[in-house]
Amino acid sequence: MKLALFDLDNTLLNGDSDFEWAQFLIAQGVLDGEVHAARNEAFYAQYKAGTLDIHEFLDFQLKPLSRHSRAELDAWHREFMATRIRPIMTPAALALVRAHLAAGDLCAMVTATNSFVTGPIAREFGIPHLIATIAAQEDPVAGRFSGQPRGTPSFREGKIARVEAWLESLGLCWQSFDRSTFYSDSHNDLPLLEKVSDPVAVDPDDTLRAHAQRAGWQIRSLRA
Repeated sequence: MKLALFDLDNTLLNGDSDFEWAQFLIAQGVLDGEVHAARNEAFYAQYKAGTLDIHEFLDFQLKPLSRHSRAELDAWHREFMATRIRPIMTPAALALVRAHLAAGDLCAMVTATNSFVTGPIAREFGIPHLIATIAAQEDPVAGRFSGQPRGTPSFREGKIARVEAWLESLGLCWQSFDRSTFYSDSHNDLPLLEKVSDPVAVDPDDTLRAHAQRAGWQIRSLRA
């Protein structure tokens, strides 16, 4: 049995769903453009630089979810999928996922972006398991969000903890697999990349590319 793990932003997507969701809400007039656009850009720059405070960012990212009903959020997300996400789902990324599924591999999307934003994206790719930062609900019946995360954010070393908890829930562990693969673009994912047997740097940032070249990891593009 083989395990295939996929980062989402700038890996399977030719863009960042976190960033695009905030920009979408600004364009809809849901968020104040002058205030939130600058903060969104700043957080994205911190992520790329490896200096992001995940808890500060999650406070920014999740608070807007708590201010609106689930019906409003779901309607906005449908439009977000159509206008912002499907256009950056590359044929090569879709083909990669389908190849792993066809081979019978256990597949999961592993992303720091919250579960509300990424759940429909995982389903669009056909990936059956999602390991994402959990957007907590204060009213699970109505699906209303609290504006806070629940549990360990799926970020840096947190991705390993979340993957291992997921495997344990399935009665599995790393040793259950002949090979394990993780696809990612970001140096923030080095902890999980170093954990799997077959790390793959996908359209990597400069730091990850240099590390992958030194380590002899596979480097590939899903944007060609």
